[in-house]
Amino acid sequence: MNRFLIVRLSSLGDILHTLPAFSALRRGFPDAEISWLTGEKGKDILSLVPGIDNITVLPESSLKPGKKGFIKNVRSFRRSVRLKDRTALDFQGLIKSGAAAWLSGAERRLGFGKANCREPLAALFYTEKTAFFPETRHVIEKNLALLELLGIRKGDFVFPLDIPPPLKAFTRTMLAERGFQPGRQLILLNVGAAWETKRWFTDKWVQMIPHLVDGERFPLLLWGSPVERAIAEEIHRRTGVPLVPGLSIPQVMALIHRADLLISGDTFALQAACALDRPVVGLFGPTDPKRNGPFSLLDKVAFHPSECSLCYKRKCSDLGCLQAITPEDVAGMALDILNNDARINTHL
Repeated sequence: MNRFLIVRLSSLGDILHTLPAFSALRRGFPDAEISWLTGEKGKDILSLVPGIDNITVLPESSLKPGKKGFIKNVRSFRRSVRLKDRTALDFQGLIKSGAAAWLSGAERRLGFGKANCREPLAALFYTEKTAFFPETRHVIEKNLALLELLGIRKGDFVFPLDIPPPLKAFTRTMLAERGFQPGRQLILLNVGAAWETKRWFTDKWVQMIPHLVDGERFPLLLWGSPVERAIAEEIHRRTGVPLVPGLSIPQVMALIHRADLLISGDTFALQAACALDRPVVGLFGPTDPKRNGPFSLLDKVAFHPSECSLCYKRKCSDLGCLQAITPEDVAGMALDILNNDARINTHL
C-alpha cells in the first residue's frame, strides 16, 4: 500500500490552498493511506475534509530547540507518525516543516526547490525537489506542481469540503437570531485581518455599507479576533449592521457556505469562500491577488498597483494601496455580483 504524509502546519488559508493537492493525490492513489501533519488550528479545517485517514496535530512549539520538553515532544512526534515506507510531501517550505518531514522517518521526502522555499534551508531535508516555479502564479498551482514528482499532472482546483448538517442548522439559528429572513441575500463583511496592512479602513466600510442595504439584502459583520471585534463593533455603532458572535473555525466555514457574497481582505475568510465556491469581492493591498486571491473568473478584486505594491509588509505608515480602494469601487463590484452571478442562492 502507498502511504503518504502531507506536511502543512499553517496558516489556515494556506491549508485551504493545499486541499486541491490532497484531492489530486487521493484521485491518483485512491487506495493509499494519506495522513496530514498540521498545527493546532488546522485540525478544525481538516475535520471537514473526507478522505484523510489520519490527522496528527503538531503543537507550535514542539520542534523548537530550547523549549521545555523539546526532546520529549520530538520522541512523541516520531512515534505518532514514523513509518519508513511512507512518502512525505512538504507543502510549506519552512525549516520546521522540512524537519518534521525528516523526523517522520519517511525515506522519500518531496519538497520545493531552494528558490521556492520560504526558508531555503528547508530544501536540505528533501530527497526530491521540484523545478523552479514562478511565484507570480497562484499558490494552488504551486502546490499541485509538487505532485508532478509522483507523476500526477495538474488538474482542476477541487476542494473536498463537507459542511455537516449540525453546522448548517447552527448557522440557520444564529442568522435568525440576528433578524435574517430566508429569501434575502446574505452579505458577509469580513472587516478584520491578522495583518493591519490587510485591513480596509473603518470609515470606508461605513461609507460603503449604505450602497448595499435594502429590503432584499442583509449585511452581517464578520470578525475573528478581539482587535477585529472592536472594529466590527465600531462599524455596528455607526451603521446598525449586526455582527456575528464568537465562532469556531467550522462555524465560520458553515456561515460562509451559506453566504451569497463575502467582501474581505486577503484572509482566511476569503480563501474559505473561494474554496466553497461562494462569490467574493477581494480587497488587496500588500499581497498579490494573482498569487493569493480568487481564482474564479466570476469573482472581483479591488486592487490598485503602485510603486510599492506586493511589498508583503505587515506594517506600513502609508497604506496608500488600501487608501486607493474607494467605497464606490467595492459597492459597484458587490452589486454587479449580486445582480448577475449565477452562484447566488446555489447554497440552498
